[in-house]
Amino acid sequence: MFRRTATSAKERSFLHVIKLVSPFVMVVVLQAAIAGFSLDVMSSVRAYVAGEAMWSRSQKNAVYFLNLYLHSGEASQFAQYQTSLAIPIGDEYARWALERDPVDVETARIGFLQGGNHPDDVPGLIWLFRYFNQVSFLREAIREWAATDPMLLELSVFGEVIRSELKNGPIRDSDRLQVLSTRLSELNRQFTGHAERFSTVLGEGSRAITVTLTCINVVTAVTLILLLIWHTRRLVLQRQEFEDALHAEKERLAYQASHDWLTGLSNRRAFEARLQSELDAIGPDSLGLILIDLDQFKNVNDSCGHLAGDRLLYQIAQLLQQDRRPHDLVARLGGDEFGLILPRCPPSNAVDVAERLRRSLELFNFIWDDRCFAVTASIGVACIADGGAALEDVMRRADAACYRAKDKGRNRIQVDSGRPDVVVVASRPREAARA
Repeated sequence: MFRRTATSAKERSFLHVIKLVSPFVMVVVLQAAIAGFSLDVMSSVRAYVAGEAMWSRSQKNAVYFLNLYLHSGEASQFAQYQTSLAIPIGDEYARWALERDPVDVETARIGFLQGGNHPDDVPGLIWLFRYFNQVSFLREAIREWAATDPMLLELSVFGEVIRSELKNGPIRDSDRLQVLSTRLSELNRQFTGHAERFSTVLGEGSRAITVTLTCINVVTAVTLILLLIWHTRRLVLQRQEFEDALHAEKERLAYQASHDWLTGLSNRRAFEARLQSELDAIGPDSLGLILIDLDQFKNVNDSCGHLAGDRLLYQIAQLLQQDRRPHDLVARLGGDEFGLILPRCPPSNAVDVAERLRRSLELFNFIWDDRCFAVTASIGVACIADGGAALEDVMRRADAACYRAKDKGRNRIQVDSGRPDVVVVASRPREAARA
């Protein structure tokens, strides 16, 4: 049973940890995914920029070698023309394969490889074209790229025409040479214009992508920071709530440990602790200690039950707290016994307080179920003027005074100040009256 409980607690703890860290994990994963996506996009754009450079250079080389071949008729120059022309034609085939429905990925791969692109760049070239060809900058670049298709076709045909004419020997007609050379120059100019615009568009797109992806990464980073702040704040608040609840619980337990549950007064332990503190710090003014023992409490308990007795004790507690100074302490010591600590209270004042309490109790009537009970008390007063008195001795003196007051007829106070007993007040005992 204990093992199952421990395992269950570990599982709950693990799930709680997962719940706490899951938002951070998700944001970090999102950040990593965005970073990876950014790298893929930028790598693919860079591959197109590199491919454009090779494509543009090869077209220029094709025109250049065909022009040399036109004037010299050397077969090696025609071969170099064909080799250079194969590169833009391979890229053209790749684009056509990607524009088909469905896309011919294998043909596109072969075409890009023929176009001289690095094998590691080919997947990125295909991916960017397939999924981002409608993005403005890439769409514009593809348009410039496609605009060279007729020129490539013309350059291919032009090369075959020149080779067929050179089969019979060098071209002697200067006007014919001039026309062919001029056309080759025009093709080269057109190729160059489209290549420059292609490169410009890719550059602008690359910069725009860099800015966009940087902003996205910054936003996700800020989101992670804000989430961290929010989560930390929530943990701090939860900890503060826990500490407040723990503090409140400690205060509640401390209150329960030092107070009587029925009357709300301090209990005997708190009473004795306060009395010891006052004895340790006693000054020039004496300390008054009053013990009160109710005279008719047993009658109420026996005739009306413990609920009535509890109610009586509660009402007596309220009466004893009336007109008390802030530093006075009223406590229920147990049963029907109460105690008062009166710091900085001369003996005469302590006796006055005790007499007022006795009279208040004498005038108090407790009513329960249409029955009225007179309540009186026997009160013992001890006045302590020296700081060397022990708590047990002081309590014994006050308790003895209270016992003597009860023994001498009840409803009276007895003062014990270290001198012979003096009965200060002795009133006629009151009997319980029936309503």
